[in-house]
Formats: sequence, C-alpha cells, structure tokens
Amino acid sequence: MGRVRTFIGVDVGEEVRKRATALQTQLAKSGAGVKWAAPAGMHVTLFFLGDLDDRDVIAVCKLVEEVAAAEPPFPLRVSGVGAFPTPRRPKVVWGGITDGADPLRRLHAGLQARLLDLALVAREEPAYTPHLTLGRVKGESDGQTLAAELPKLLAWDGGRSVVDEVVVYSSELRRDGPEYAVLGRGPLAARSG
Repeated sequence: MGRVRTFIGVDVGEEVRKRATALQTQLAKSGAGVKWAAPAGMHVTLFFLGDLDDRDVIAVCKLVEEVAAAEPPFPLRVSGVGAFPTPRRPKVVWGGITDGADPLRRLHAGLQARLLDLALVAREEPAYTPHLTLGRVKGESDGQTLAAELPKLLAWDGGRSVVDEVVVYSSELRRDGPEYAVLGRGPLAARSG
C-alpha cells in the first residue's frame, strides 16, 4: 500500500446529501466558479492526517475504534450556510452543524489527544468548527459573486441524520475530484437500556 492520504470523519446521511446537492445547484445559478463537493463523498471531517504509512493507518483505525466507543450515537443536523475565512470573502462554502456539534467536538478532542500521543498531528491552533464542506471557490471574483448569495441562506435547513460511527477514509486525488474509500470504522457506544 505504501503511503495513504488519510482523514477521519463522519457520514452525513442521504437526506443531508440530497438537500446539500439541491443547495449546490441553487448556488451554481449565481454563476460563481466553485468546485462543488461530490454528493457521494459528503462528510464532516474530524481530522485530516495527510499521507500516512501502513503502520500508522493501522494505529489510526485502532484508536478511532477506541475513541468512538466512548461516545453514544447522536443526532446530526445541518443548517445555515457560511464560509471560511468569512462570508464576505468566501473560499470554502459550508453548511453549519447545529445538533451534534458538541459530540463532534468531544470526538475531535479525544482523537486529537490520541493522535498527539502518536505524533501524527500537531496541536491545532484554531478551535475545531464542525461543518459540511459544500464547495471551494475558484477565484476572488467568484467569491464576490457568491458573497451576495450567502446572507440569504442563514436559515437553510440541510436535514438530519444519526451519527453511529466514525470512519477512517483514504482520499485519492483524481482529475474530477477526490475519491474516498473506507479504511476502518469505529462504531459509537451501544445505547444502554
């Protein structure tokens, strides 16, 4: 296998994918140049790890199982639209995470502590902001065009799902966008009762 471009995330479910795709279609009508996220690959990233060797991938899959087992399944709701670095200068357009943000932050913190122990990440400076990436803006003028549309979408309802596992993905860069494959799964704790 060699080295594998790796990240950790959670799936957003079919309802969210459908609503996000409809929103991408709506925003594309603005004429802004945006590389939209493919519906099949939509997820909430917990950590991007970059290129890892085989041994590290195995260690990451094991620690994801252990960290995930400490968190019960939780509802996820995507709503509102924003952008990094700011909605007035968008480079990345995203759907916000309302329900489920706290469990995602706990999972991120638990993963970060374990990944730091393995020296696979450096401590992140900005606070973790769970979000669903919708697209990446191609140029500054495209961002200006899109910036006019974003304030109209603060109340956008992106749908709901239930998060019941954390997934380790590989990401292979292709001409038409990244192609993801599952390397490992960490089921969340079984509900008691």
